[in-house]
Amino acid sequence: MTPAARIAAAAEILDRVLEGEAAEKALTGWARGARYAGSKDRAAIRDHVFDALRCLNSFAALGGALTGRGLMLGMLREAGEDPAGYFTGEGHAPSALTEAEATAGAEPETPAERLDIPAWLWEDFAASLGDRAEEVGRSLRARAPVFIRVNRAATTRAGLADELAEEGIETRPAELARAALEVTSGARRLQRTPAYEAGRFEMQDAASQAICEAVPLADGMKLLDYCAGGGGKSLALGARAELRLFAHDAAPQRMKDLPARARRAGLRVTLLETDEVAGQGPYDLVFCDVPCSGSGAWRRAPEGKWRLTRERLDELTAIQAQILDETAPLVAPGGTLAYATCSLFEAENGAQVEGFLVRNPGWSLRESLSLTPLDGGDGFFLAQFVRD
Repeated sequence: MTPAARIAAAAEILDRVLEGEAAEKALTGWARGARYAGSKDRAAIRDHVFDALRCLNSFAALGGALTGRGLMLGMLREAGEDPAGYFTGEGHAPSALTEAEATAGAEPETPAERLDIPAWLWEDFAASLGDRAEEVGRSLRARAPVFIRVNRAATTRAGLADELAEEGIETRPAELARAALEVTSGARRLQRTPAYEAGRFEMQDAASQAICEAVPLADGMKLLDYCAGGGGKSLALGARAELRLFAHDAAPQRMKDLPARARRAGLRVTLLETDEVAGQGPYDLVFCDVPCSGSGAWRRAPEGKWRLTRERLDELTAIQAQILDETAPLVAPGGTLAYATCSLFEAENGAQVEGFLVRNPGWSLRESLSLTPLDGGDGFFLAQFVRD
């Protein structure tokens, strides 16, 4: 495919996303009907689609329309390229620019437009991040780095880097977490390597690793990962000490791959249904990586910021408070309740800490950690509560 044909395909896919279809589904649907597209074509089209979703407001302003075609026009104009060289109507290129399209578009004006934050969220975003808001907003417009977590029970960070280099995959140590490597080339081949199959590493953002490293652990502790999802944090925590490790999720199907992943990593994780959680307690540590806005990971999942509504954000904060109150009684005397989000918003972070302490006398905040993409990984927040 030519570069122009790739832009035409991305515009078509973006129109489907703008109509409400999930980006991954739209990409898969397009690929099934485009058998002629090679792997490099599919990768380039995917990059165009996700770049446009990260920069939806600014690309729409520059392109003059919130359509797939307008977003591609905006992408080219931001890159300093003349869209007329791509919009030719020749072959599989997009149709030639109309006179209106050739003159449409303007520089983004408001902070929400320039930084690609939903307009209704800008005030919350700015208040939560203060003088870092502009810089964090700019960082969210770029692609996220790819990180892996080294299973240090099976290898060393340097040893894994050397092994992956032999496969043509380049990495460098990440400062944010002791077991983190940033993958600088060859990331798409990671899960086809012998090192992955043997459990010597897992895919995990460096900030996600950092909050797992911040939790104090000791051999013999009984740990519950209460909102386990796919289980990445269960595995990261289990790699640090000999633990009795339990995992729960309100949607158990999310954990379906966790037992196999644990075996590959040399760990054992007991999966619990909701009605089994209390019976296995109390726990020395209950780790709650709660449902949240995902704003700290908008580089990785950019359509999430455009799907979020005020009603959904309010619903999420209510769920977060409920989870904290439900899990506090599961913690053993002297134990720790860890609360984590991948959010940048004060309503989901500091405000939840304050609310929990008001509602639950007898607890205190031991420490908290707040990370933004400026620290190198996703945005994450961690608060550790202990009984007084």
